[in-house]
Amino acid sequence: MNRRQFVATAAAAPLSAQSAKKRIACLSSTYHVRSHSDNFITRFLEGYWIHEKFYEPPFTVASLWMDQIHPGDIGQRLSTAYNVPVTKTIADALTLNTGKLAVDGVVLVCEHGTYPENEKHQHLYPRYEFFEQVVNVFKQSGKSCPVFTDKHLSYDWKKAQQMFKWSQELKFPLMAGSSVPVTFRRPEYDPPLNTEMESALSIGGGWVGDGGIFHVLETLQSFVERRKGGESGIRSVQTLKGAEVWKAAEQGVWNRGLLDAALARQLKPSGRKPEEMTAVLGLIEYRDGFKAATLALGAVSEYIVAVKPKGAPPQATLCYIPTENSNNFSMLVHGITQMIATGKPAIDVRRTLLVSGALDALMESGHQNGKRIETPNLKIAYKAPPHSWYAKGEGS
Repeated sequence: MNRRQFVATAAAAPLSAQSAKKRIACLSSTYHVRSHSDNFITRFLEGYWIHEKFYEPPFTVASLWMDQIHPGDIGQRLSTAYNVPVTKTIADALTLNTGKLAVDGVVLVCEHGTYPENEKHQHLYPRYEFFEQVVNVFKQSGKSCPVFTDKHLSYDWKKAQQMFKWSQELKFPLMAGSSVPVTFRRPEYDPPLNTEMESALSIGGGWVGDGGIFHVLETLQSFVERRKGGESGIRSVQTLKGAEVWKAAEQGVWNRGLLDAALARQLKPSGRKPEEMTAVLGLIEYRDGFKAATLALGAVSEYIVAVKPKGAPPQATLCYIPTENSNNFSMLVHGITQMIATGKPAIDVRRTLLVSGALDALMESGHQNGKRIETPNLKIAYKAPPHSWYAKGEGS
């Protein structure tokens, strides 16, 4: 069924059937084709596929707020097709002009749009500022609801930490994060809980702004959080670039063999040697002594992870991104659906909180020409679930 057929079906659906569902408010920085707003919000309007199964829209999108209107905007068109009110403020989107919270969930997508970037290559998306307005409605209403916010909590550690604290103080379920850790894995590799790991490496492309490094870093965390003893936090980080990356490999600072194991899983190899590509390495030292790394390689266009279990050969998997339909987002939407329906997040937000802090420190290290950054603030402990949340099957 194509988008036009979806629109016709939604328009014909009886109001009573739609109103029986939970209602969600969708907040967007800007909404155009293939934007993150399209990848999330459109799925809540039209439904979504995971592998070969189609899921009907789980909730009624009760409101849409957009900070910026893109020249190729589709938010206005879809809101008209699905009879979704476009509000002037975030508060209106949550209260539906009743003066108090009137929705059962909030989906906040602040990615894309015209916002500044600082000297550290951090994109200053106002996720915190939008989130704070949501929290203000919760405080004024005396009640709250589950919230999802796309990607890392904030480019700034203190803001990210405050967002988490609000969720704890007001006791509302919170989810965030990247679509990459939850997409299809080829092969389906999920390290057994409490695996003894010697090292791990996550690889992505040449996008070395904080948005790009975030995907690689959270993907790494989704695997290493399963190591023996559970997650206890990060002690330090360091960013290396160019020749320093390969020098560190020669010195055994990171496991070069994991790179070969990971690249063997590529579907679209460039044919170039890694040493010929632009390279940015993130070294992560955990509080329990475990060491891992992220690597952005200019000619790589996929996300791959390699893990070295103790006493065993490396295990590697491709986190498959189906570029033709962005279907890597469907499993994350499915997780948001679970949280809003049950109040139980599919993914522990402490993972994304930890990654948000590590990312901020990595960007600072890069800005300071590779200085090692101590992170005593990242004493964040949690335990991974028995099985990771990710899409099963080959992917579509």
